[in-house]
Amino acid sequence: MLKTNEKQKTDVLLEEIADYVLDKEITSEEAFTTARYVLLDTLGCGILALNYPECTKLMGPIVPGTVVPNGTRVPGTPYVLDPVQGAFNIGAMIRWLDYNDTWLAAEWGHPSDNLGGILAVADYISQIRISKGEQPLVLKDVLEAMIKAHEIQGVLALENSLNRVGLDHVLYVKIATTAVVTKMLGGTREEIINALSNAWIDNASLRTYRHAPNTGSRKSWAAGDATSRAVRLALMAVQGEMGYPTALSAPGWGFQDVLFNKQALTLARPLDSYVMENVLFKVAYPAEFHAQTAAEAAVALHAQVADRIEEIEKVTITTHESAIRIIDKTGPLHNPADRDHCIQYITAIGLLHGTVTAEHYEDEAAADPRIDLLRDKMVVTENEQYTKDYLDPSKRSIANAVQVYFKDGSVTEQVEVAYPLGHRFRREEAFPQIERKFIANIATKYTVKQSKKMEAVCFDHDKVEKMHVNAFMDLFI
Repeated sequence: MLKTNEKQKTDVLLEEIADYVLDKEITSEEAFTTARYVLLDTLGCGILALNYPECTKLMGPIVPGTVVPNGTRVPGTPYVLDPVQGAFNIGAMIRWLDYNDTWLAAEWGHPSDNLGGILAVADYISQIRISKGEQPLVLKDVLEAMIKAHEIQGVLALENSLNRVGLDHVLYVKIATTAVVTKMLGGTREEIINALSNAWIDNASLRTYRHAPNTGSRKSWAAGDATSRAVRLALMAVQGEMGYPTALSAPGWGFQDVLFNKQALTLARPLDSYVMENVLFKVAYPAEFHAQTAAEAAVALHAQVADRIEEIEKVTITTHESAIRIIDKTGPLHNPADRDHCIQYITAIGLLHGTVTAEHYEDEAAADPRIDLLRDKMVVTENEQYTKDYLDPSKRSIANAVQVYFKDGSVTEQVEVAYPLGHRFRREEAFPQIERKFIANIATKYTVKQSKKMEAVCFDHDKVEKMHVNAFMDLFI
């Protein structure tokens, strides 16, 4: 263990992230187009979540009645909050239903979670600037911050697995949000590095609440917690709070030695716009992403099995290793958070109903005795080729196959889906459905007139990029 108190060189990873955030020009039109769809899909999912009391109970200021001049507006609510609590509110609502973008690699996660901090700070900055007679930010600033946050979180996730050491992926949300938000707030290179070092030292929550027997609703607000903490650290850094140059590498006391099995954190590829270009949209079903293709396969089989549920002898689900590790569950499922992370439950719902909706995870729907009868008949096995293709950077498939066997010896075909709707390979197919999904989601909260106004802006790429952030947020009030 290093005993000297001599000043050490700053960890290279901190410098690489800071330099990317400050200096990299994003030129990919594909990335900006995809980011616009991520923005509207993420906000639409957040608006839909406001229909669920378990989500809305967490909304609002920490102290009721708090008034924040020039504060962050929370879409779909009357709240105007400080940017830290605003980031928590937005971050919690957009992740609540687990129904928007996903990134799968050695580590899993949802890069859109960073929008909680990005949008909160963008609106706050814009409100402050307007109060001073200055120009607010435009939505292109938000889209660029999203692209960079996606890239930081996603490239860290390519080869640095937090789940293997029991840590939750929202640490990477905290890191990514910290970097881009400190820059948005006017932070210097040194201040971005200072903020990042504190974010790594902060550590992250355990994955306890994502796995049996403790799966619970914290997984729906964990990202809001992470992105709001990032905003807090960013604000401290631009006020002059110091950082810690070897937060990652300090022998005995750094993140790598204490929490990462003495492994070095690395960037698997240069930071650019790869992650946004390849991000996965959750278009069709609000289910954990490793089960998306299982849901598609089950829905495809619905017509063949819906009238023969009692005749089913066995259901086989052929999948990849990550799905088995995360969402292969037997025994009782105790709440919606438990159910939407169970591949057997999701497959059963698809077979029974020919679709999967958020309501299917609620207690009323889960009381259907046929669901557990089907789950008990399911056999989950790994296909090693699926696992290889999942990790192949040229493919990044998320394959599942479902087949149903009946007591009379008959059997359905095996329905295999390698790439879910929302994968880059199915992007053009997905975009129109993302728009329809957005329309349906906002219709649960807004009048027809207000919804039409939102659509006119959000579906126009040029208009979105040039729009002032405060005016965009006005649409959602």
